[in-house]
Amino acid sequence: MTPDMSDVTRAKHGRPVHHWRRDLIELAALFTAVAVADVTVDLVGHGPDGPALLVLSAVALVATAGFHIWWTRRHGHAPPTSDTGARPLTEEQQAGPSERDAAAGATALWRMRTTVKDEPGTLAALCTALAGQRIDILSLQTHPLAEGTVDEFLLRSPAALDAGEITRAVSRSGGSETWIERADAHDLVDAPTRVLSLATRTALDAAELPLALRQLLGRCTIRSLPARSPGSGRPEGDAPVEGALEDTVMRLRAPEGGVITVERPYLPFTPTEFARARALVELDARLGPRIPRSQDVLTLPKGTAITVRRADTSDLEAAKDMHDRCSPRTLSMRYHGPVGDADRYLNHLLSPRFGRTLVVQTASGRVAGLGHLLWDGDETEVALLVEDEWQRRGIGSELLGRLVTMAVEAGCESVYAVTQASNTGMVAAMRGLGLPLDYQIEEGVLVITARLDATPVASRLPYDHAYEQHGAKGAQD
Repeated sequence: MTPDMSDVTRAKHGRPVHHWRRDLIELAALFTAVAVADVTVDLVGHGPDGPALLVLSAVALVATAGFHIWWTRRHGHAPPTSDTGARPLTEEQQAGPSERDAAAGATALWRMRTTVKDEPGTLAALCTALAGQRIDILSLQTHPLAEGTVDEFLLRSPAALDAGEITRAVSRSGGSETWIERADAHDLVDAPTRVLSLATRTALDAAELPLALRQLLGRCTIRSLPARSPGSGRPEGDAPVEGALEDTVMRLRAPEGGVITVERPYLPFTPTEFARARALVELDARLGPRIPRSQDVLTLPKGTAITVRRADTSDLEAAKDMHDRCSPRTLSMRYHGPVGDADRYLNHLLSPRFGRTLVVQTASGRVAGLGHLLWDGDETEVALLVEDEWQRRGIGSELLGRLVTMAVEAGCESVYAVTQASNTGMVAAMRGLGLPLDYQIEEGVLVITARLDATPVASRLPYDHAYEQHGAKGAQD
């Protein structure tokens, strides 16, 4: 018979262990109750005070039962410390979460810049002030200026220390124009490693240049202006070959002769940052236009196979041929202007300098659809064009899902699509992302913005890795 686990405790290896003291007390209580009952029966049956004695007996039985229950609760579920090694809670264990965090030394990461005089001992005074606040300096970069030096720190401070206390300590030690913001684990990478990583990304894909500049320089707005307007062909602007630096704005010569403008409102660029950005742009120019050549072969619901890959300006003629096969209504839905001007934008749209483009090819090699992810300063635009014959087959949703995945990987906070309310296909594709959407009417067109801080319902493989899993199978198909 299996013993009742309420009457036993378990040793460290799970075997039940009986406690003879508890059994002895329970037997004594039982015998006492029997004796009391026997005496009560005799007195009640033979004495004049029988009813009173009966009440007293009932009280005695209730008291005995209460004692038994108290003893069981006290010792039944809390084995002696000698049996389990259990010990009373310490003061630290009894403290709340915030108190335990403080006791454990919870910390926070900060990125900070400050300007100091170019004199011996100024950096030492600043480091001493930070040490006085129990702040650890994880990394330090210096940016020499004509007057003074900009010191850039990655700091680890006690969690209870706020930004105001840090900047006051820096100000007292001689720092000025101090800027500080929270950092994360990604900032622990040292500057040379970060620059080499960004150069590698840029070398593999020309579309990575704006993203690499943003990661190199922090929060900034980057705009790529072509040498000539895509629509009219008129010159747009120019920048000196060596670039130009003006406080919070730098202008760099784009490889095709256009201008790359980088701007941030909160902090002037240093000559060191300008030199790094210019070197990255020069590397991009030397390597020339390039995109990853992977591709993914998919089967549509009706059984037709299509190929999805990255596109560039080499696909210009095939894209123009698709324009010729599209109806005027389809082209006007996409370009929101005269149908005859559609071909003028293709060279700009297919250039990896201004974003990323996906192309859908049929088994015969004919282009049936284009999907664009375009860098627009701080914002990112998505646009789709699917040939009439291939519409309503899921191609638009497939392209849009892949473009959004690219935007997420690039660190974009949102994407927007400009269309018309009557374009039910684009509206449905945006809704199919499973993301929070915002709808606005601007100048007679519908602007749908999708926030990327939520995971799409239908997660898709990153395009650049799709070939590894599907390319070989697609080649056989």
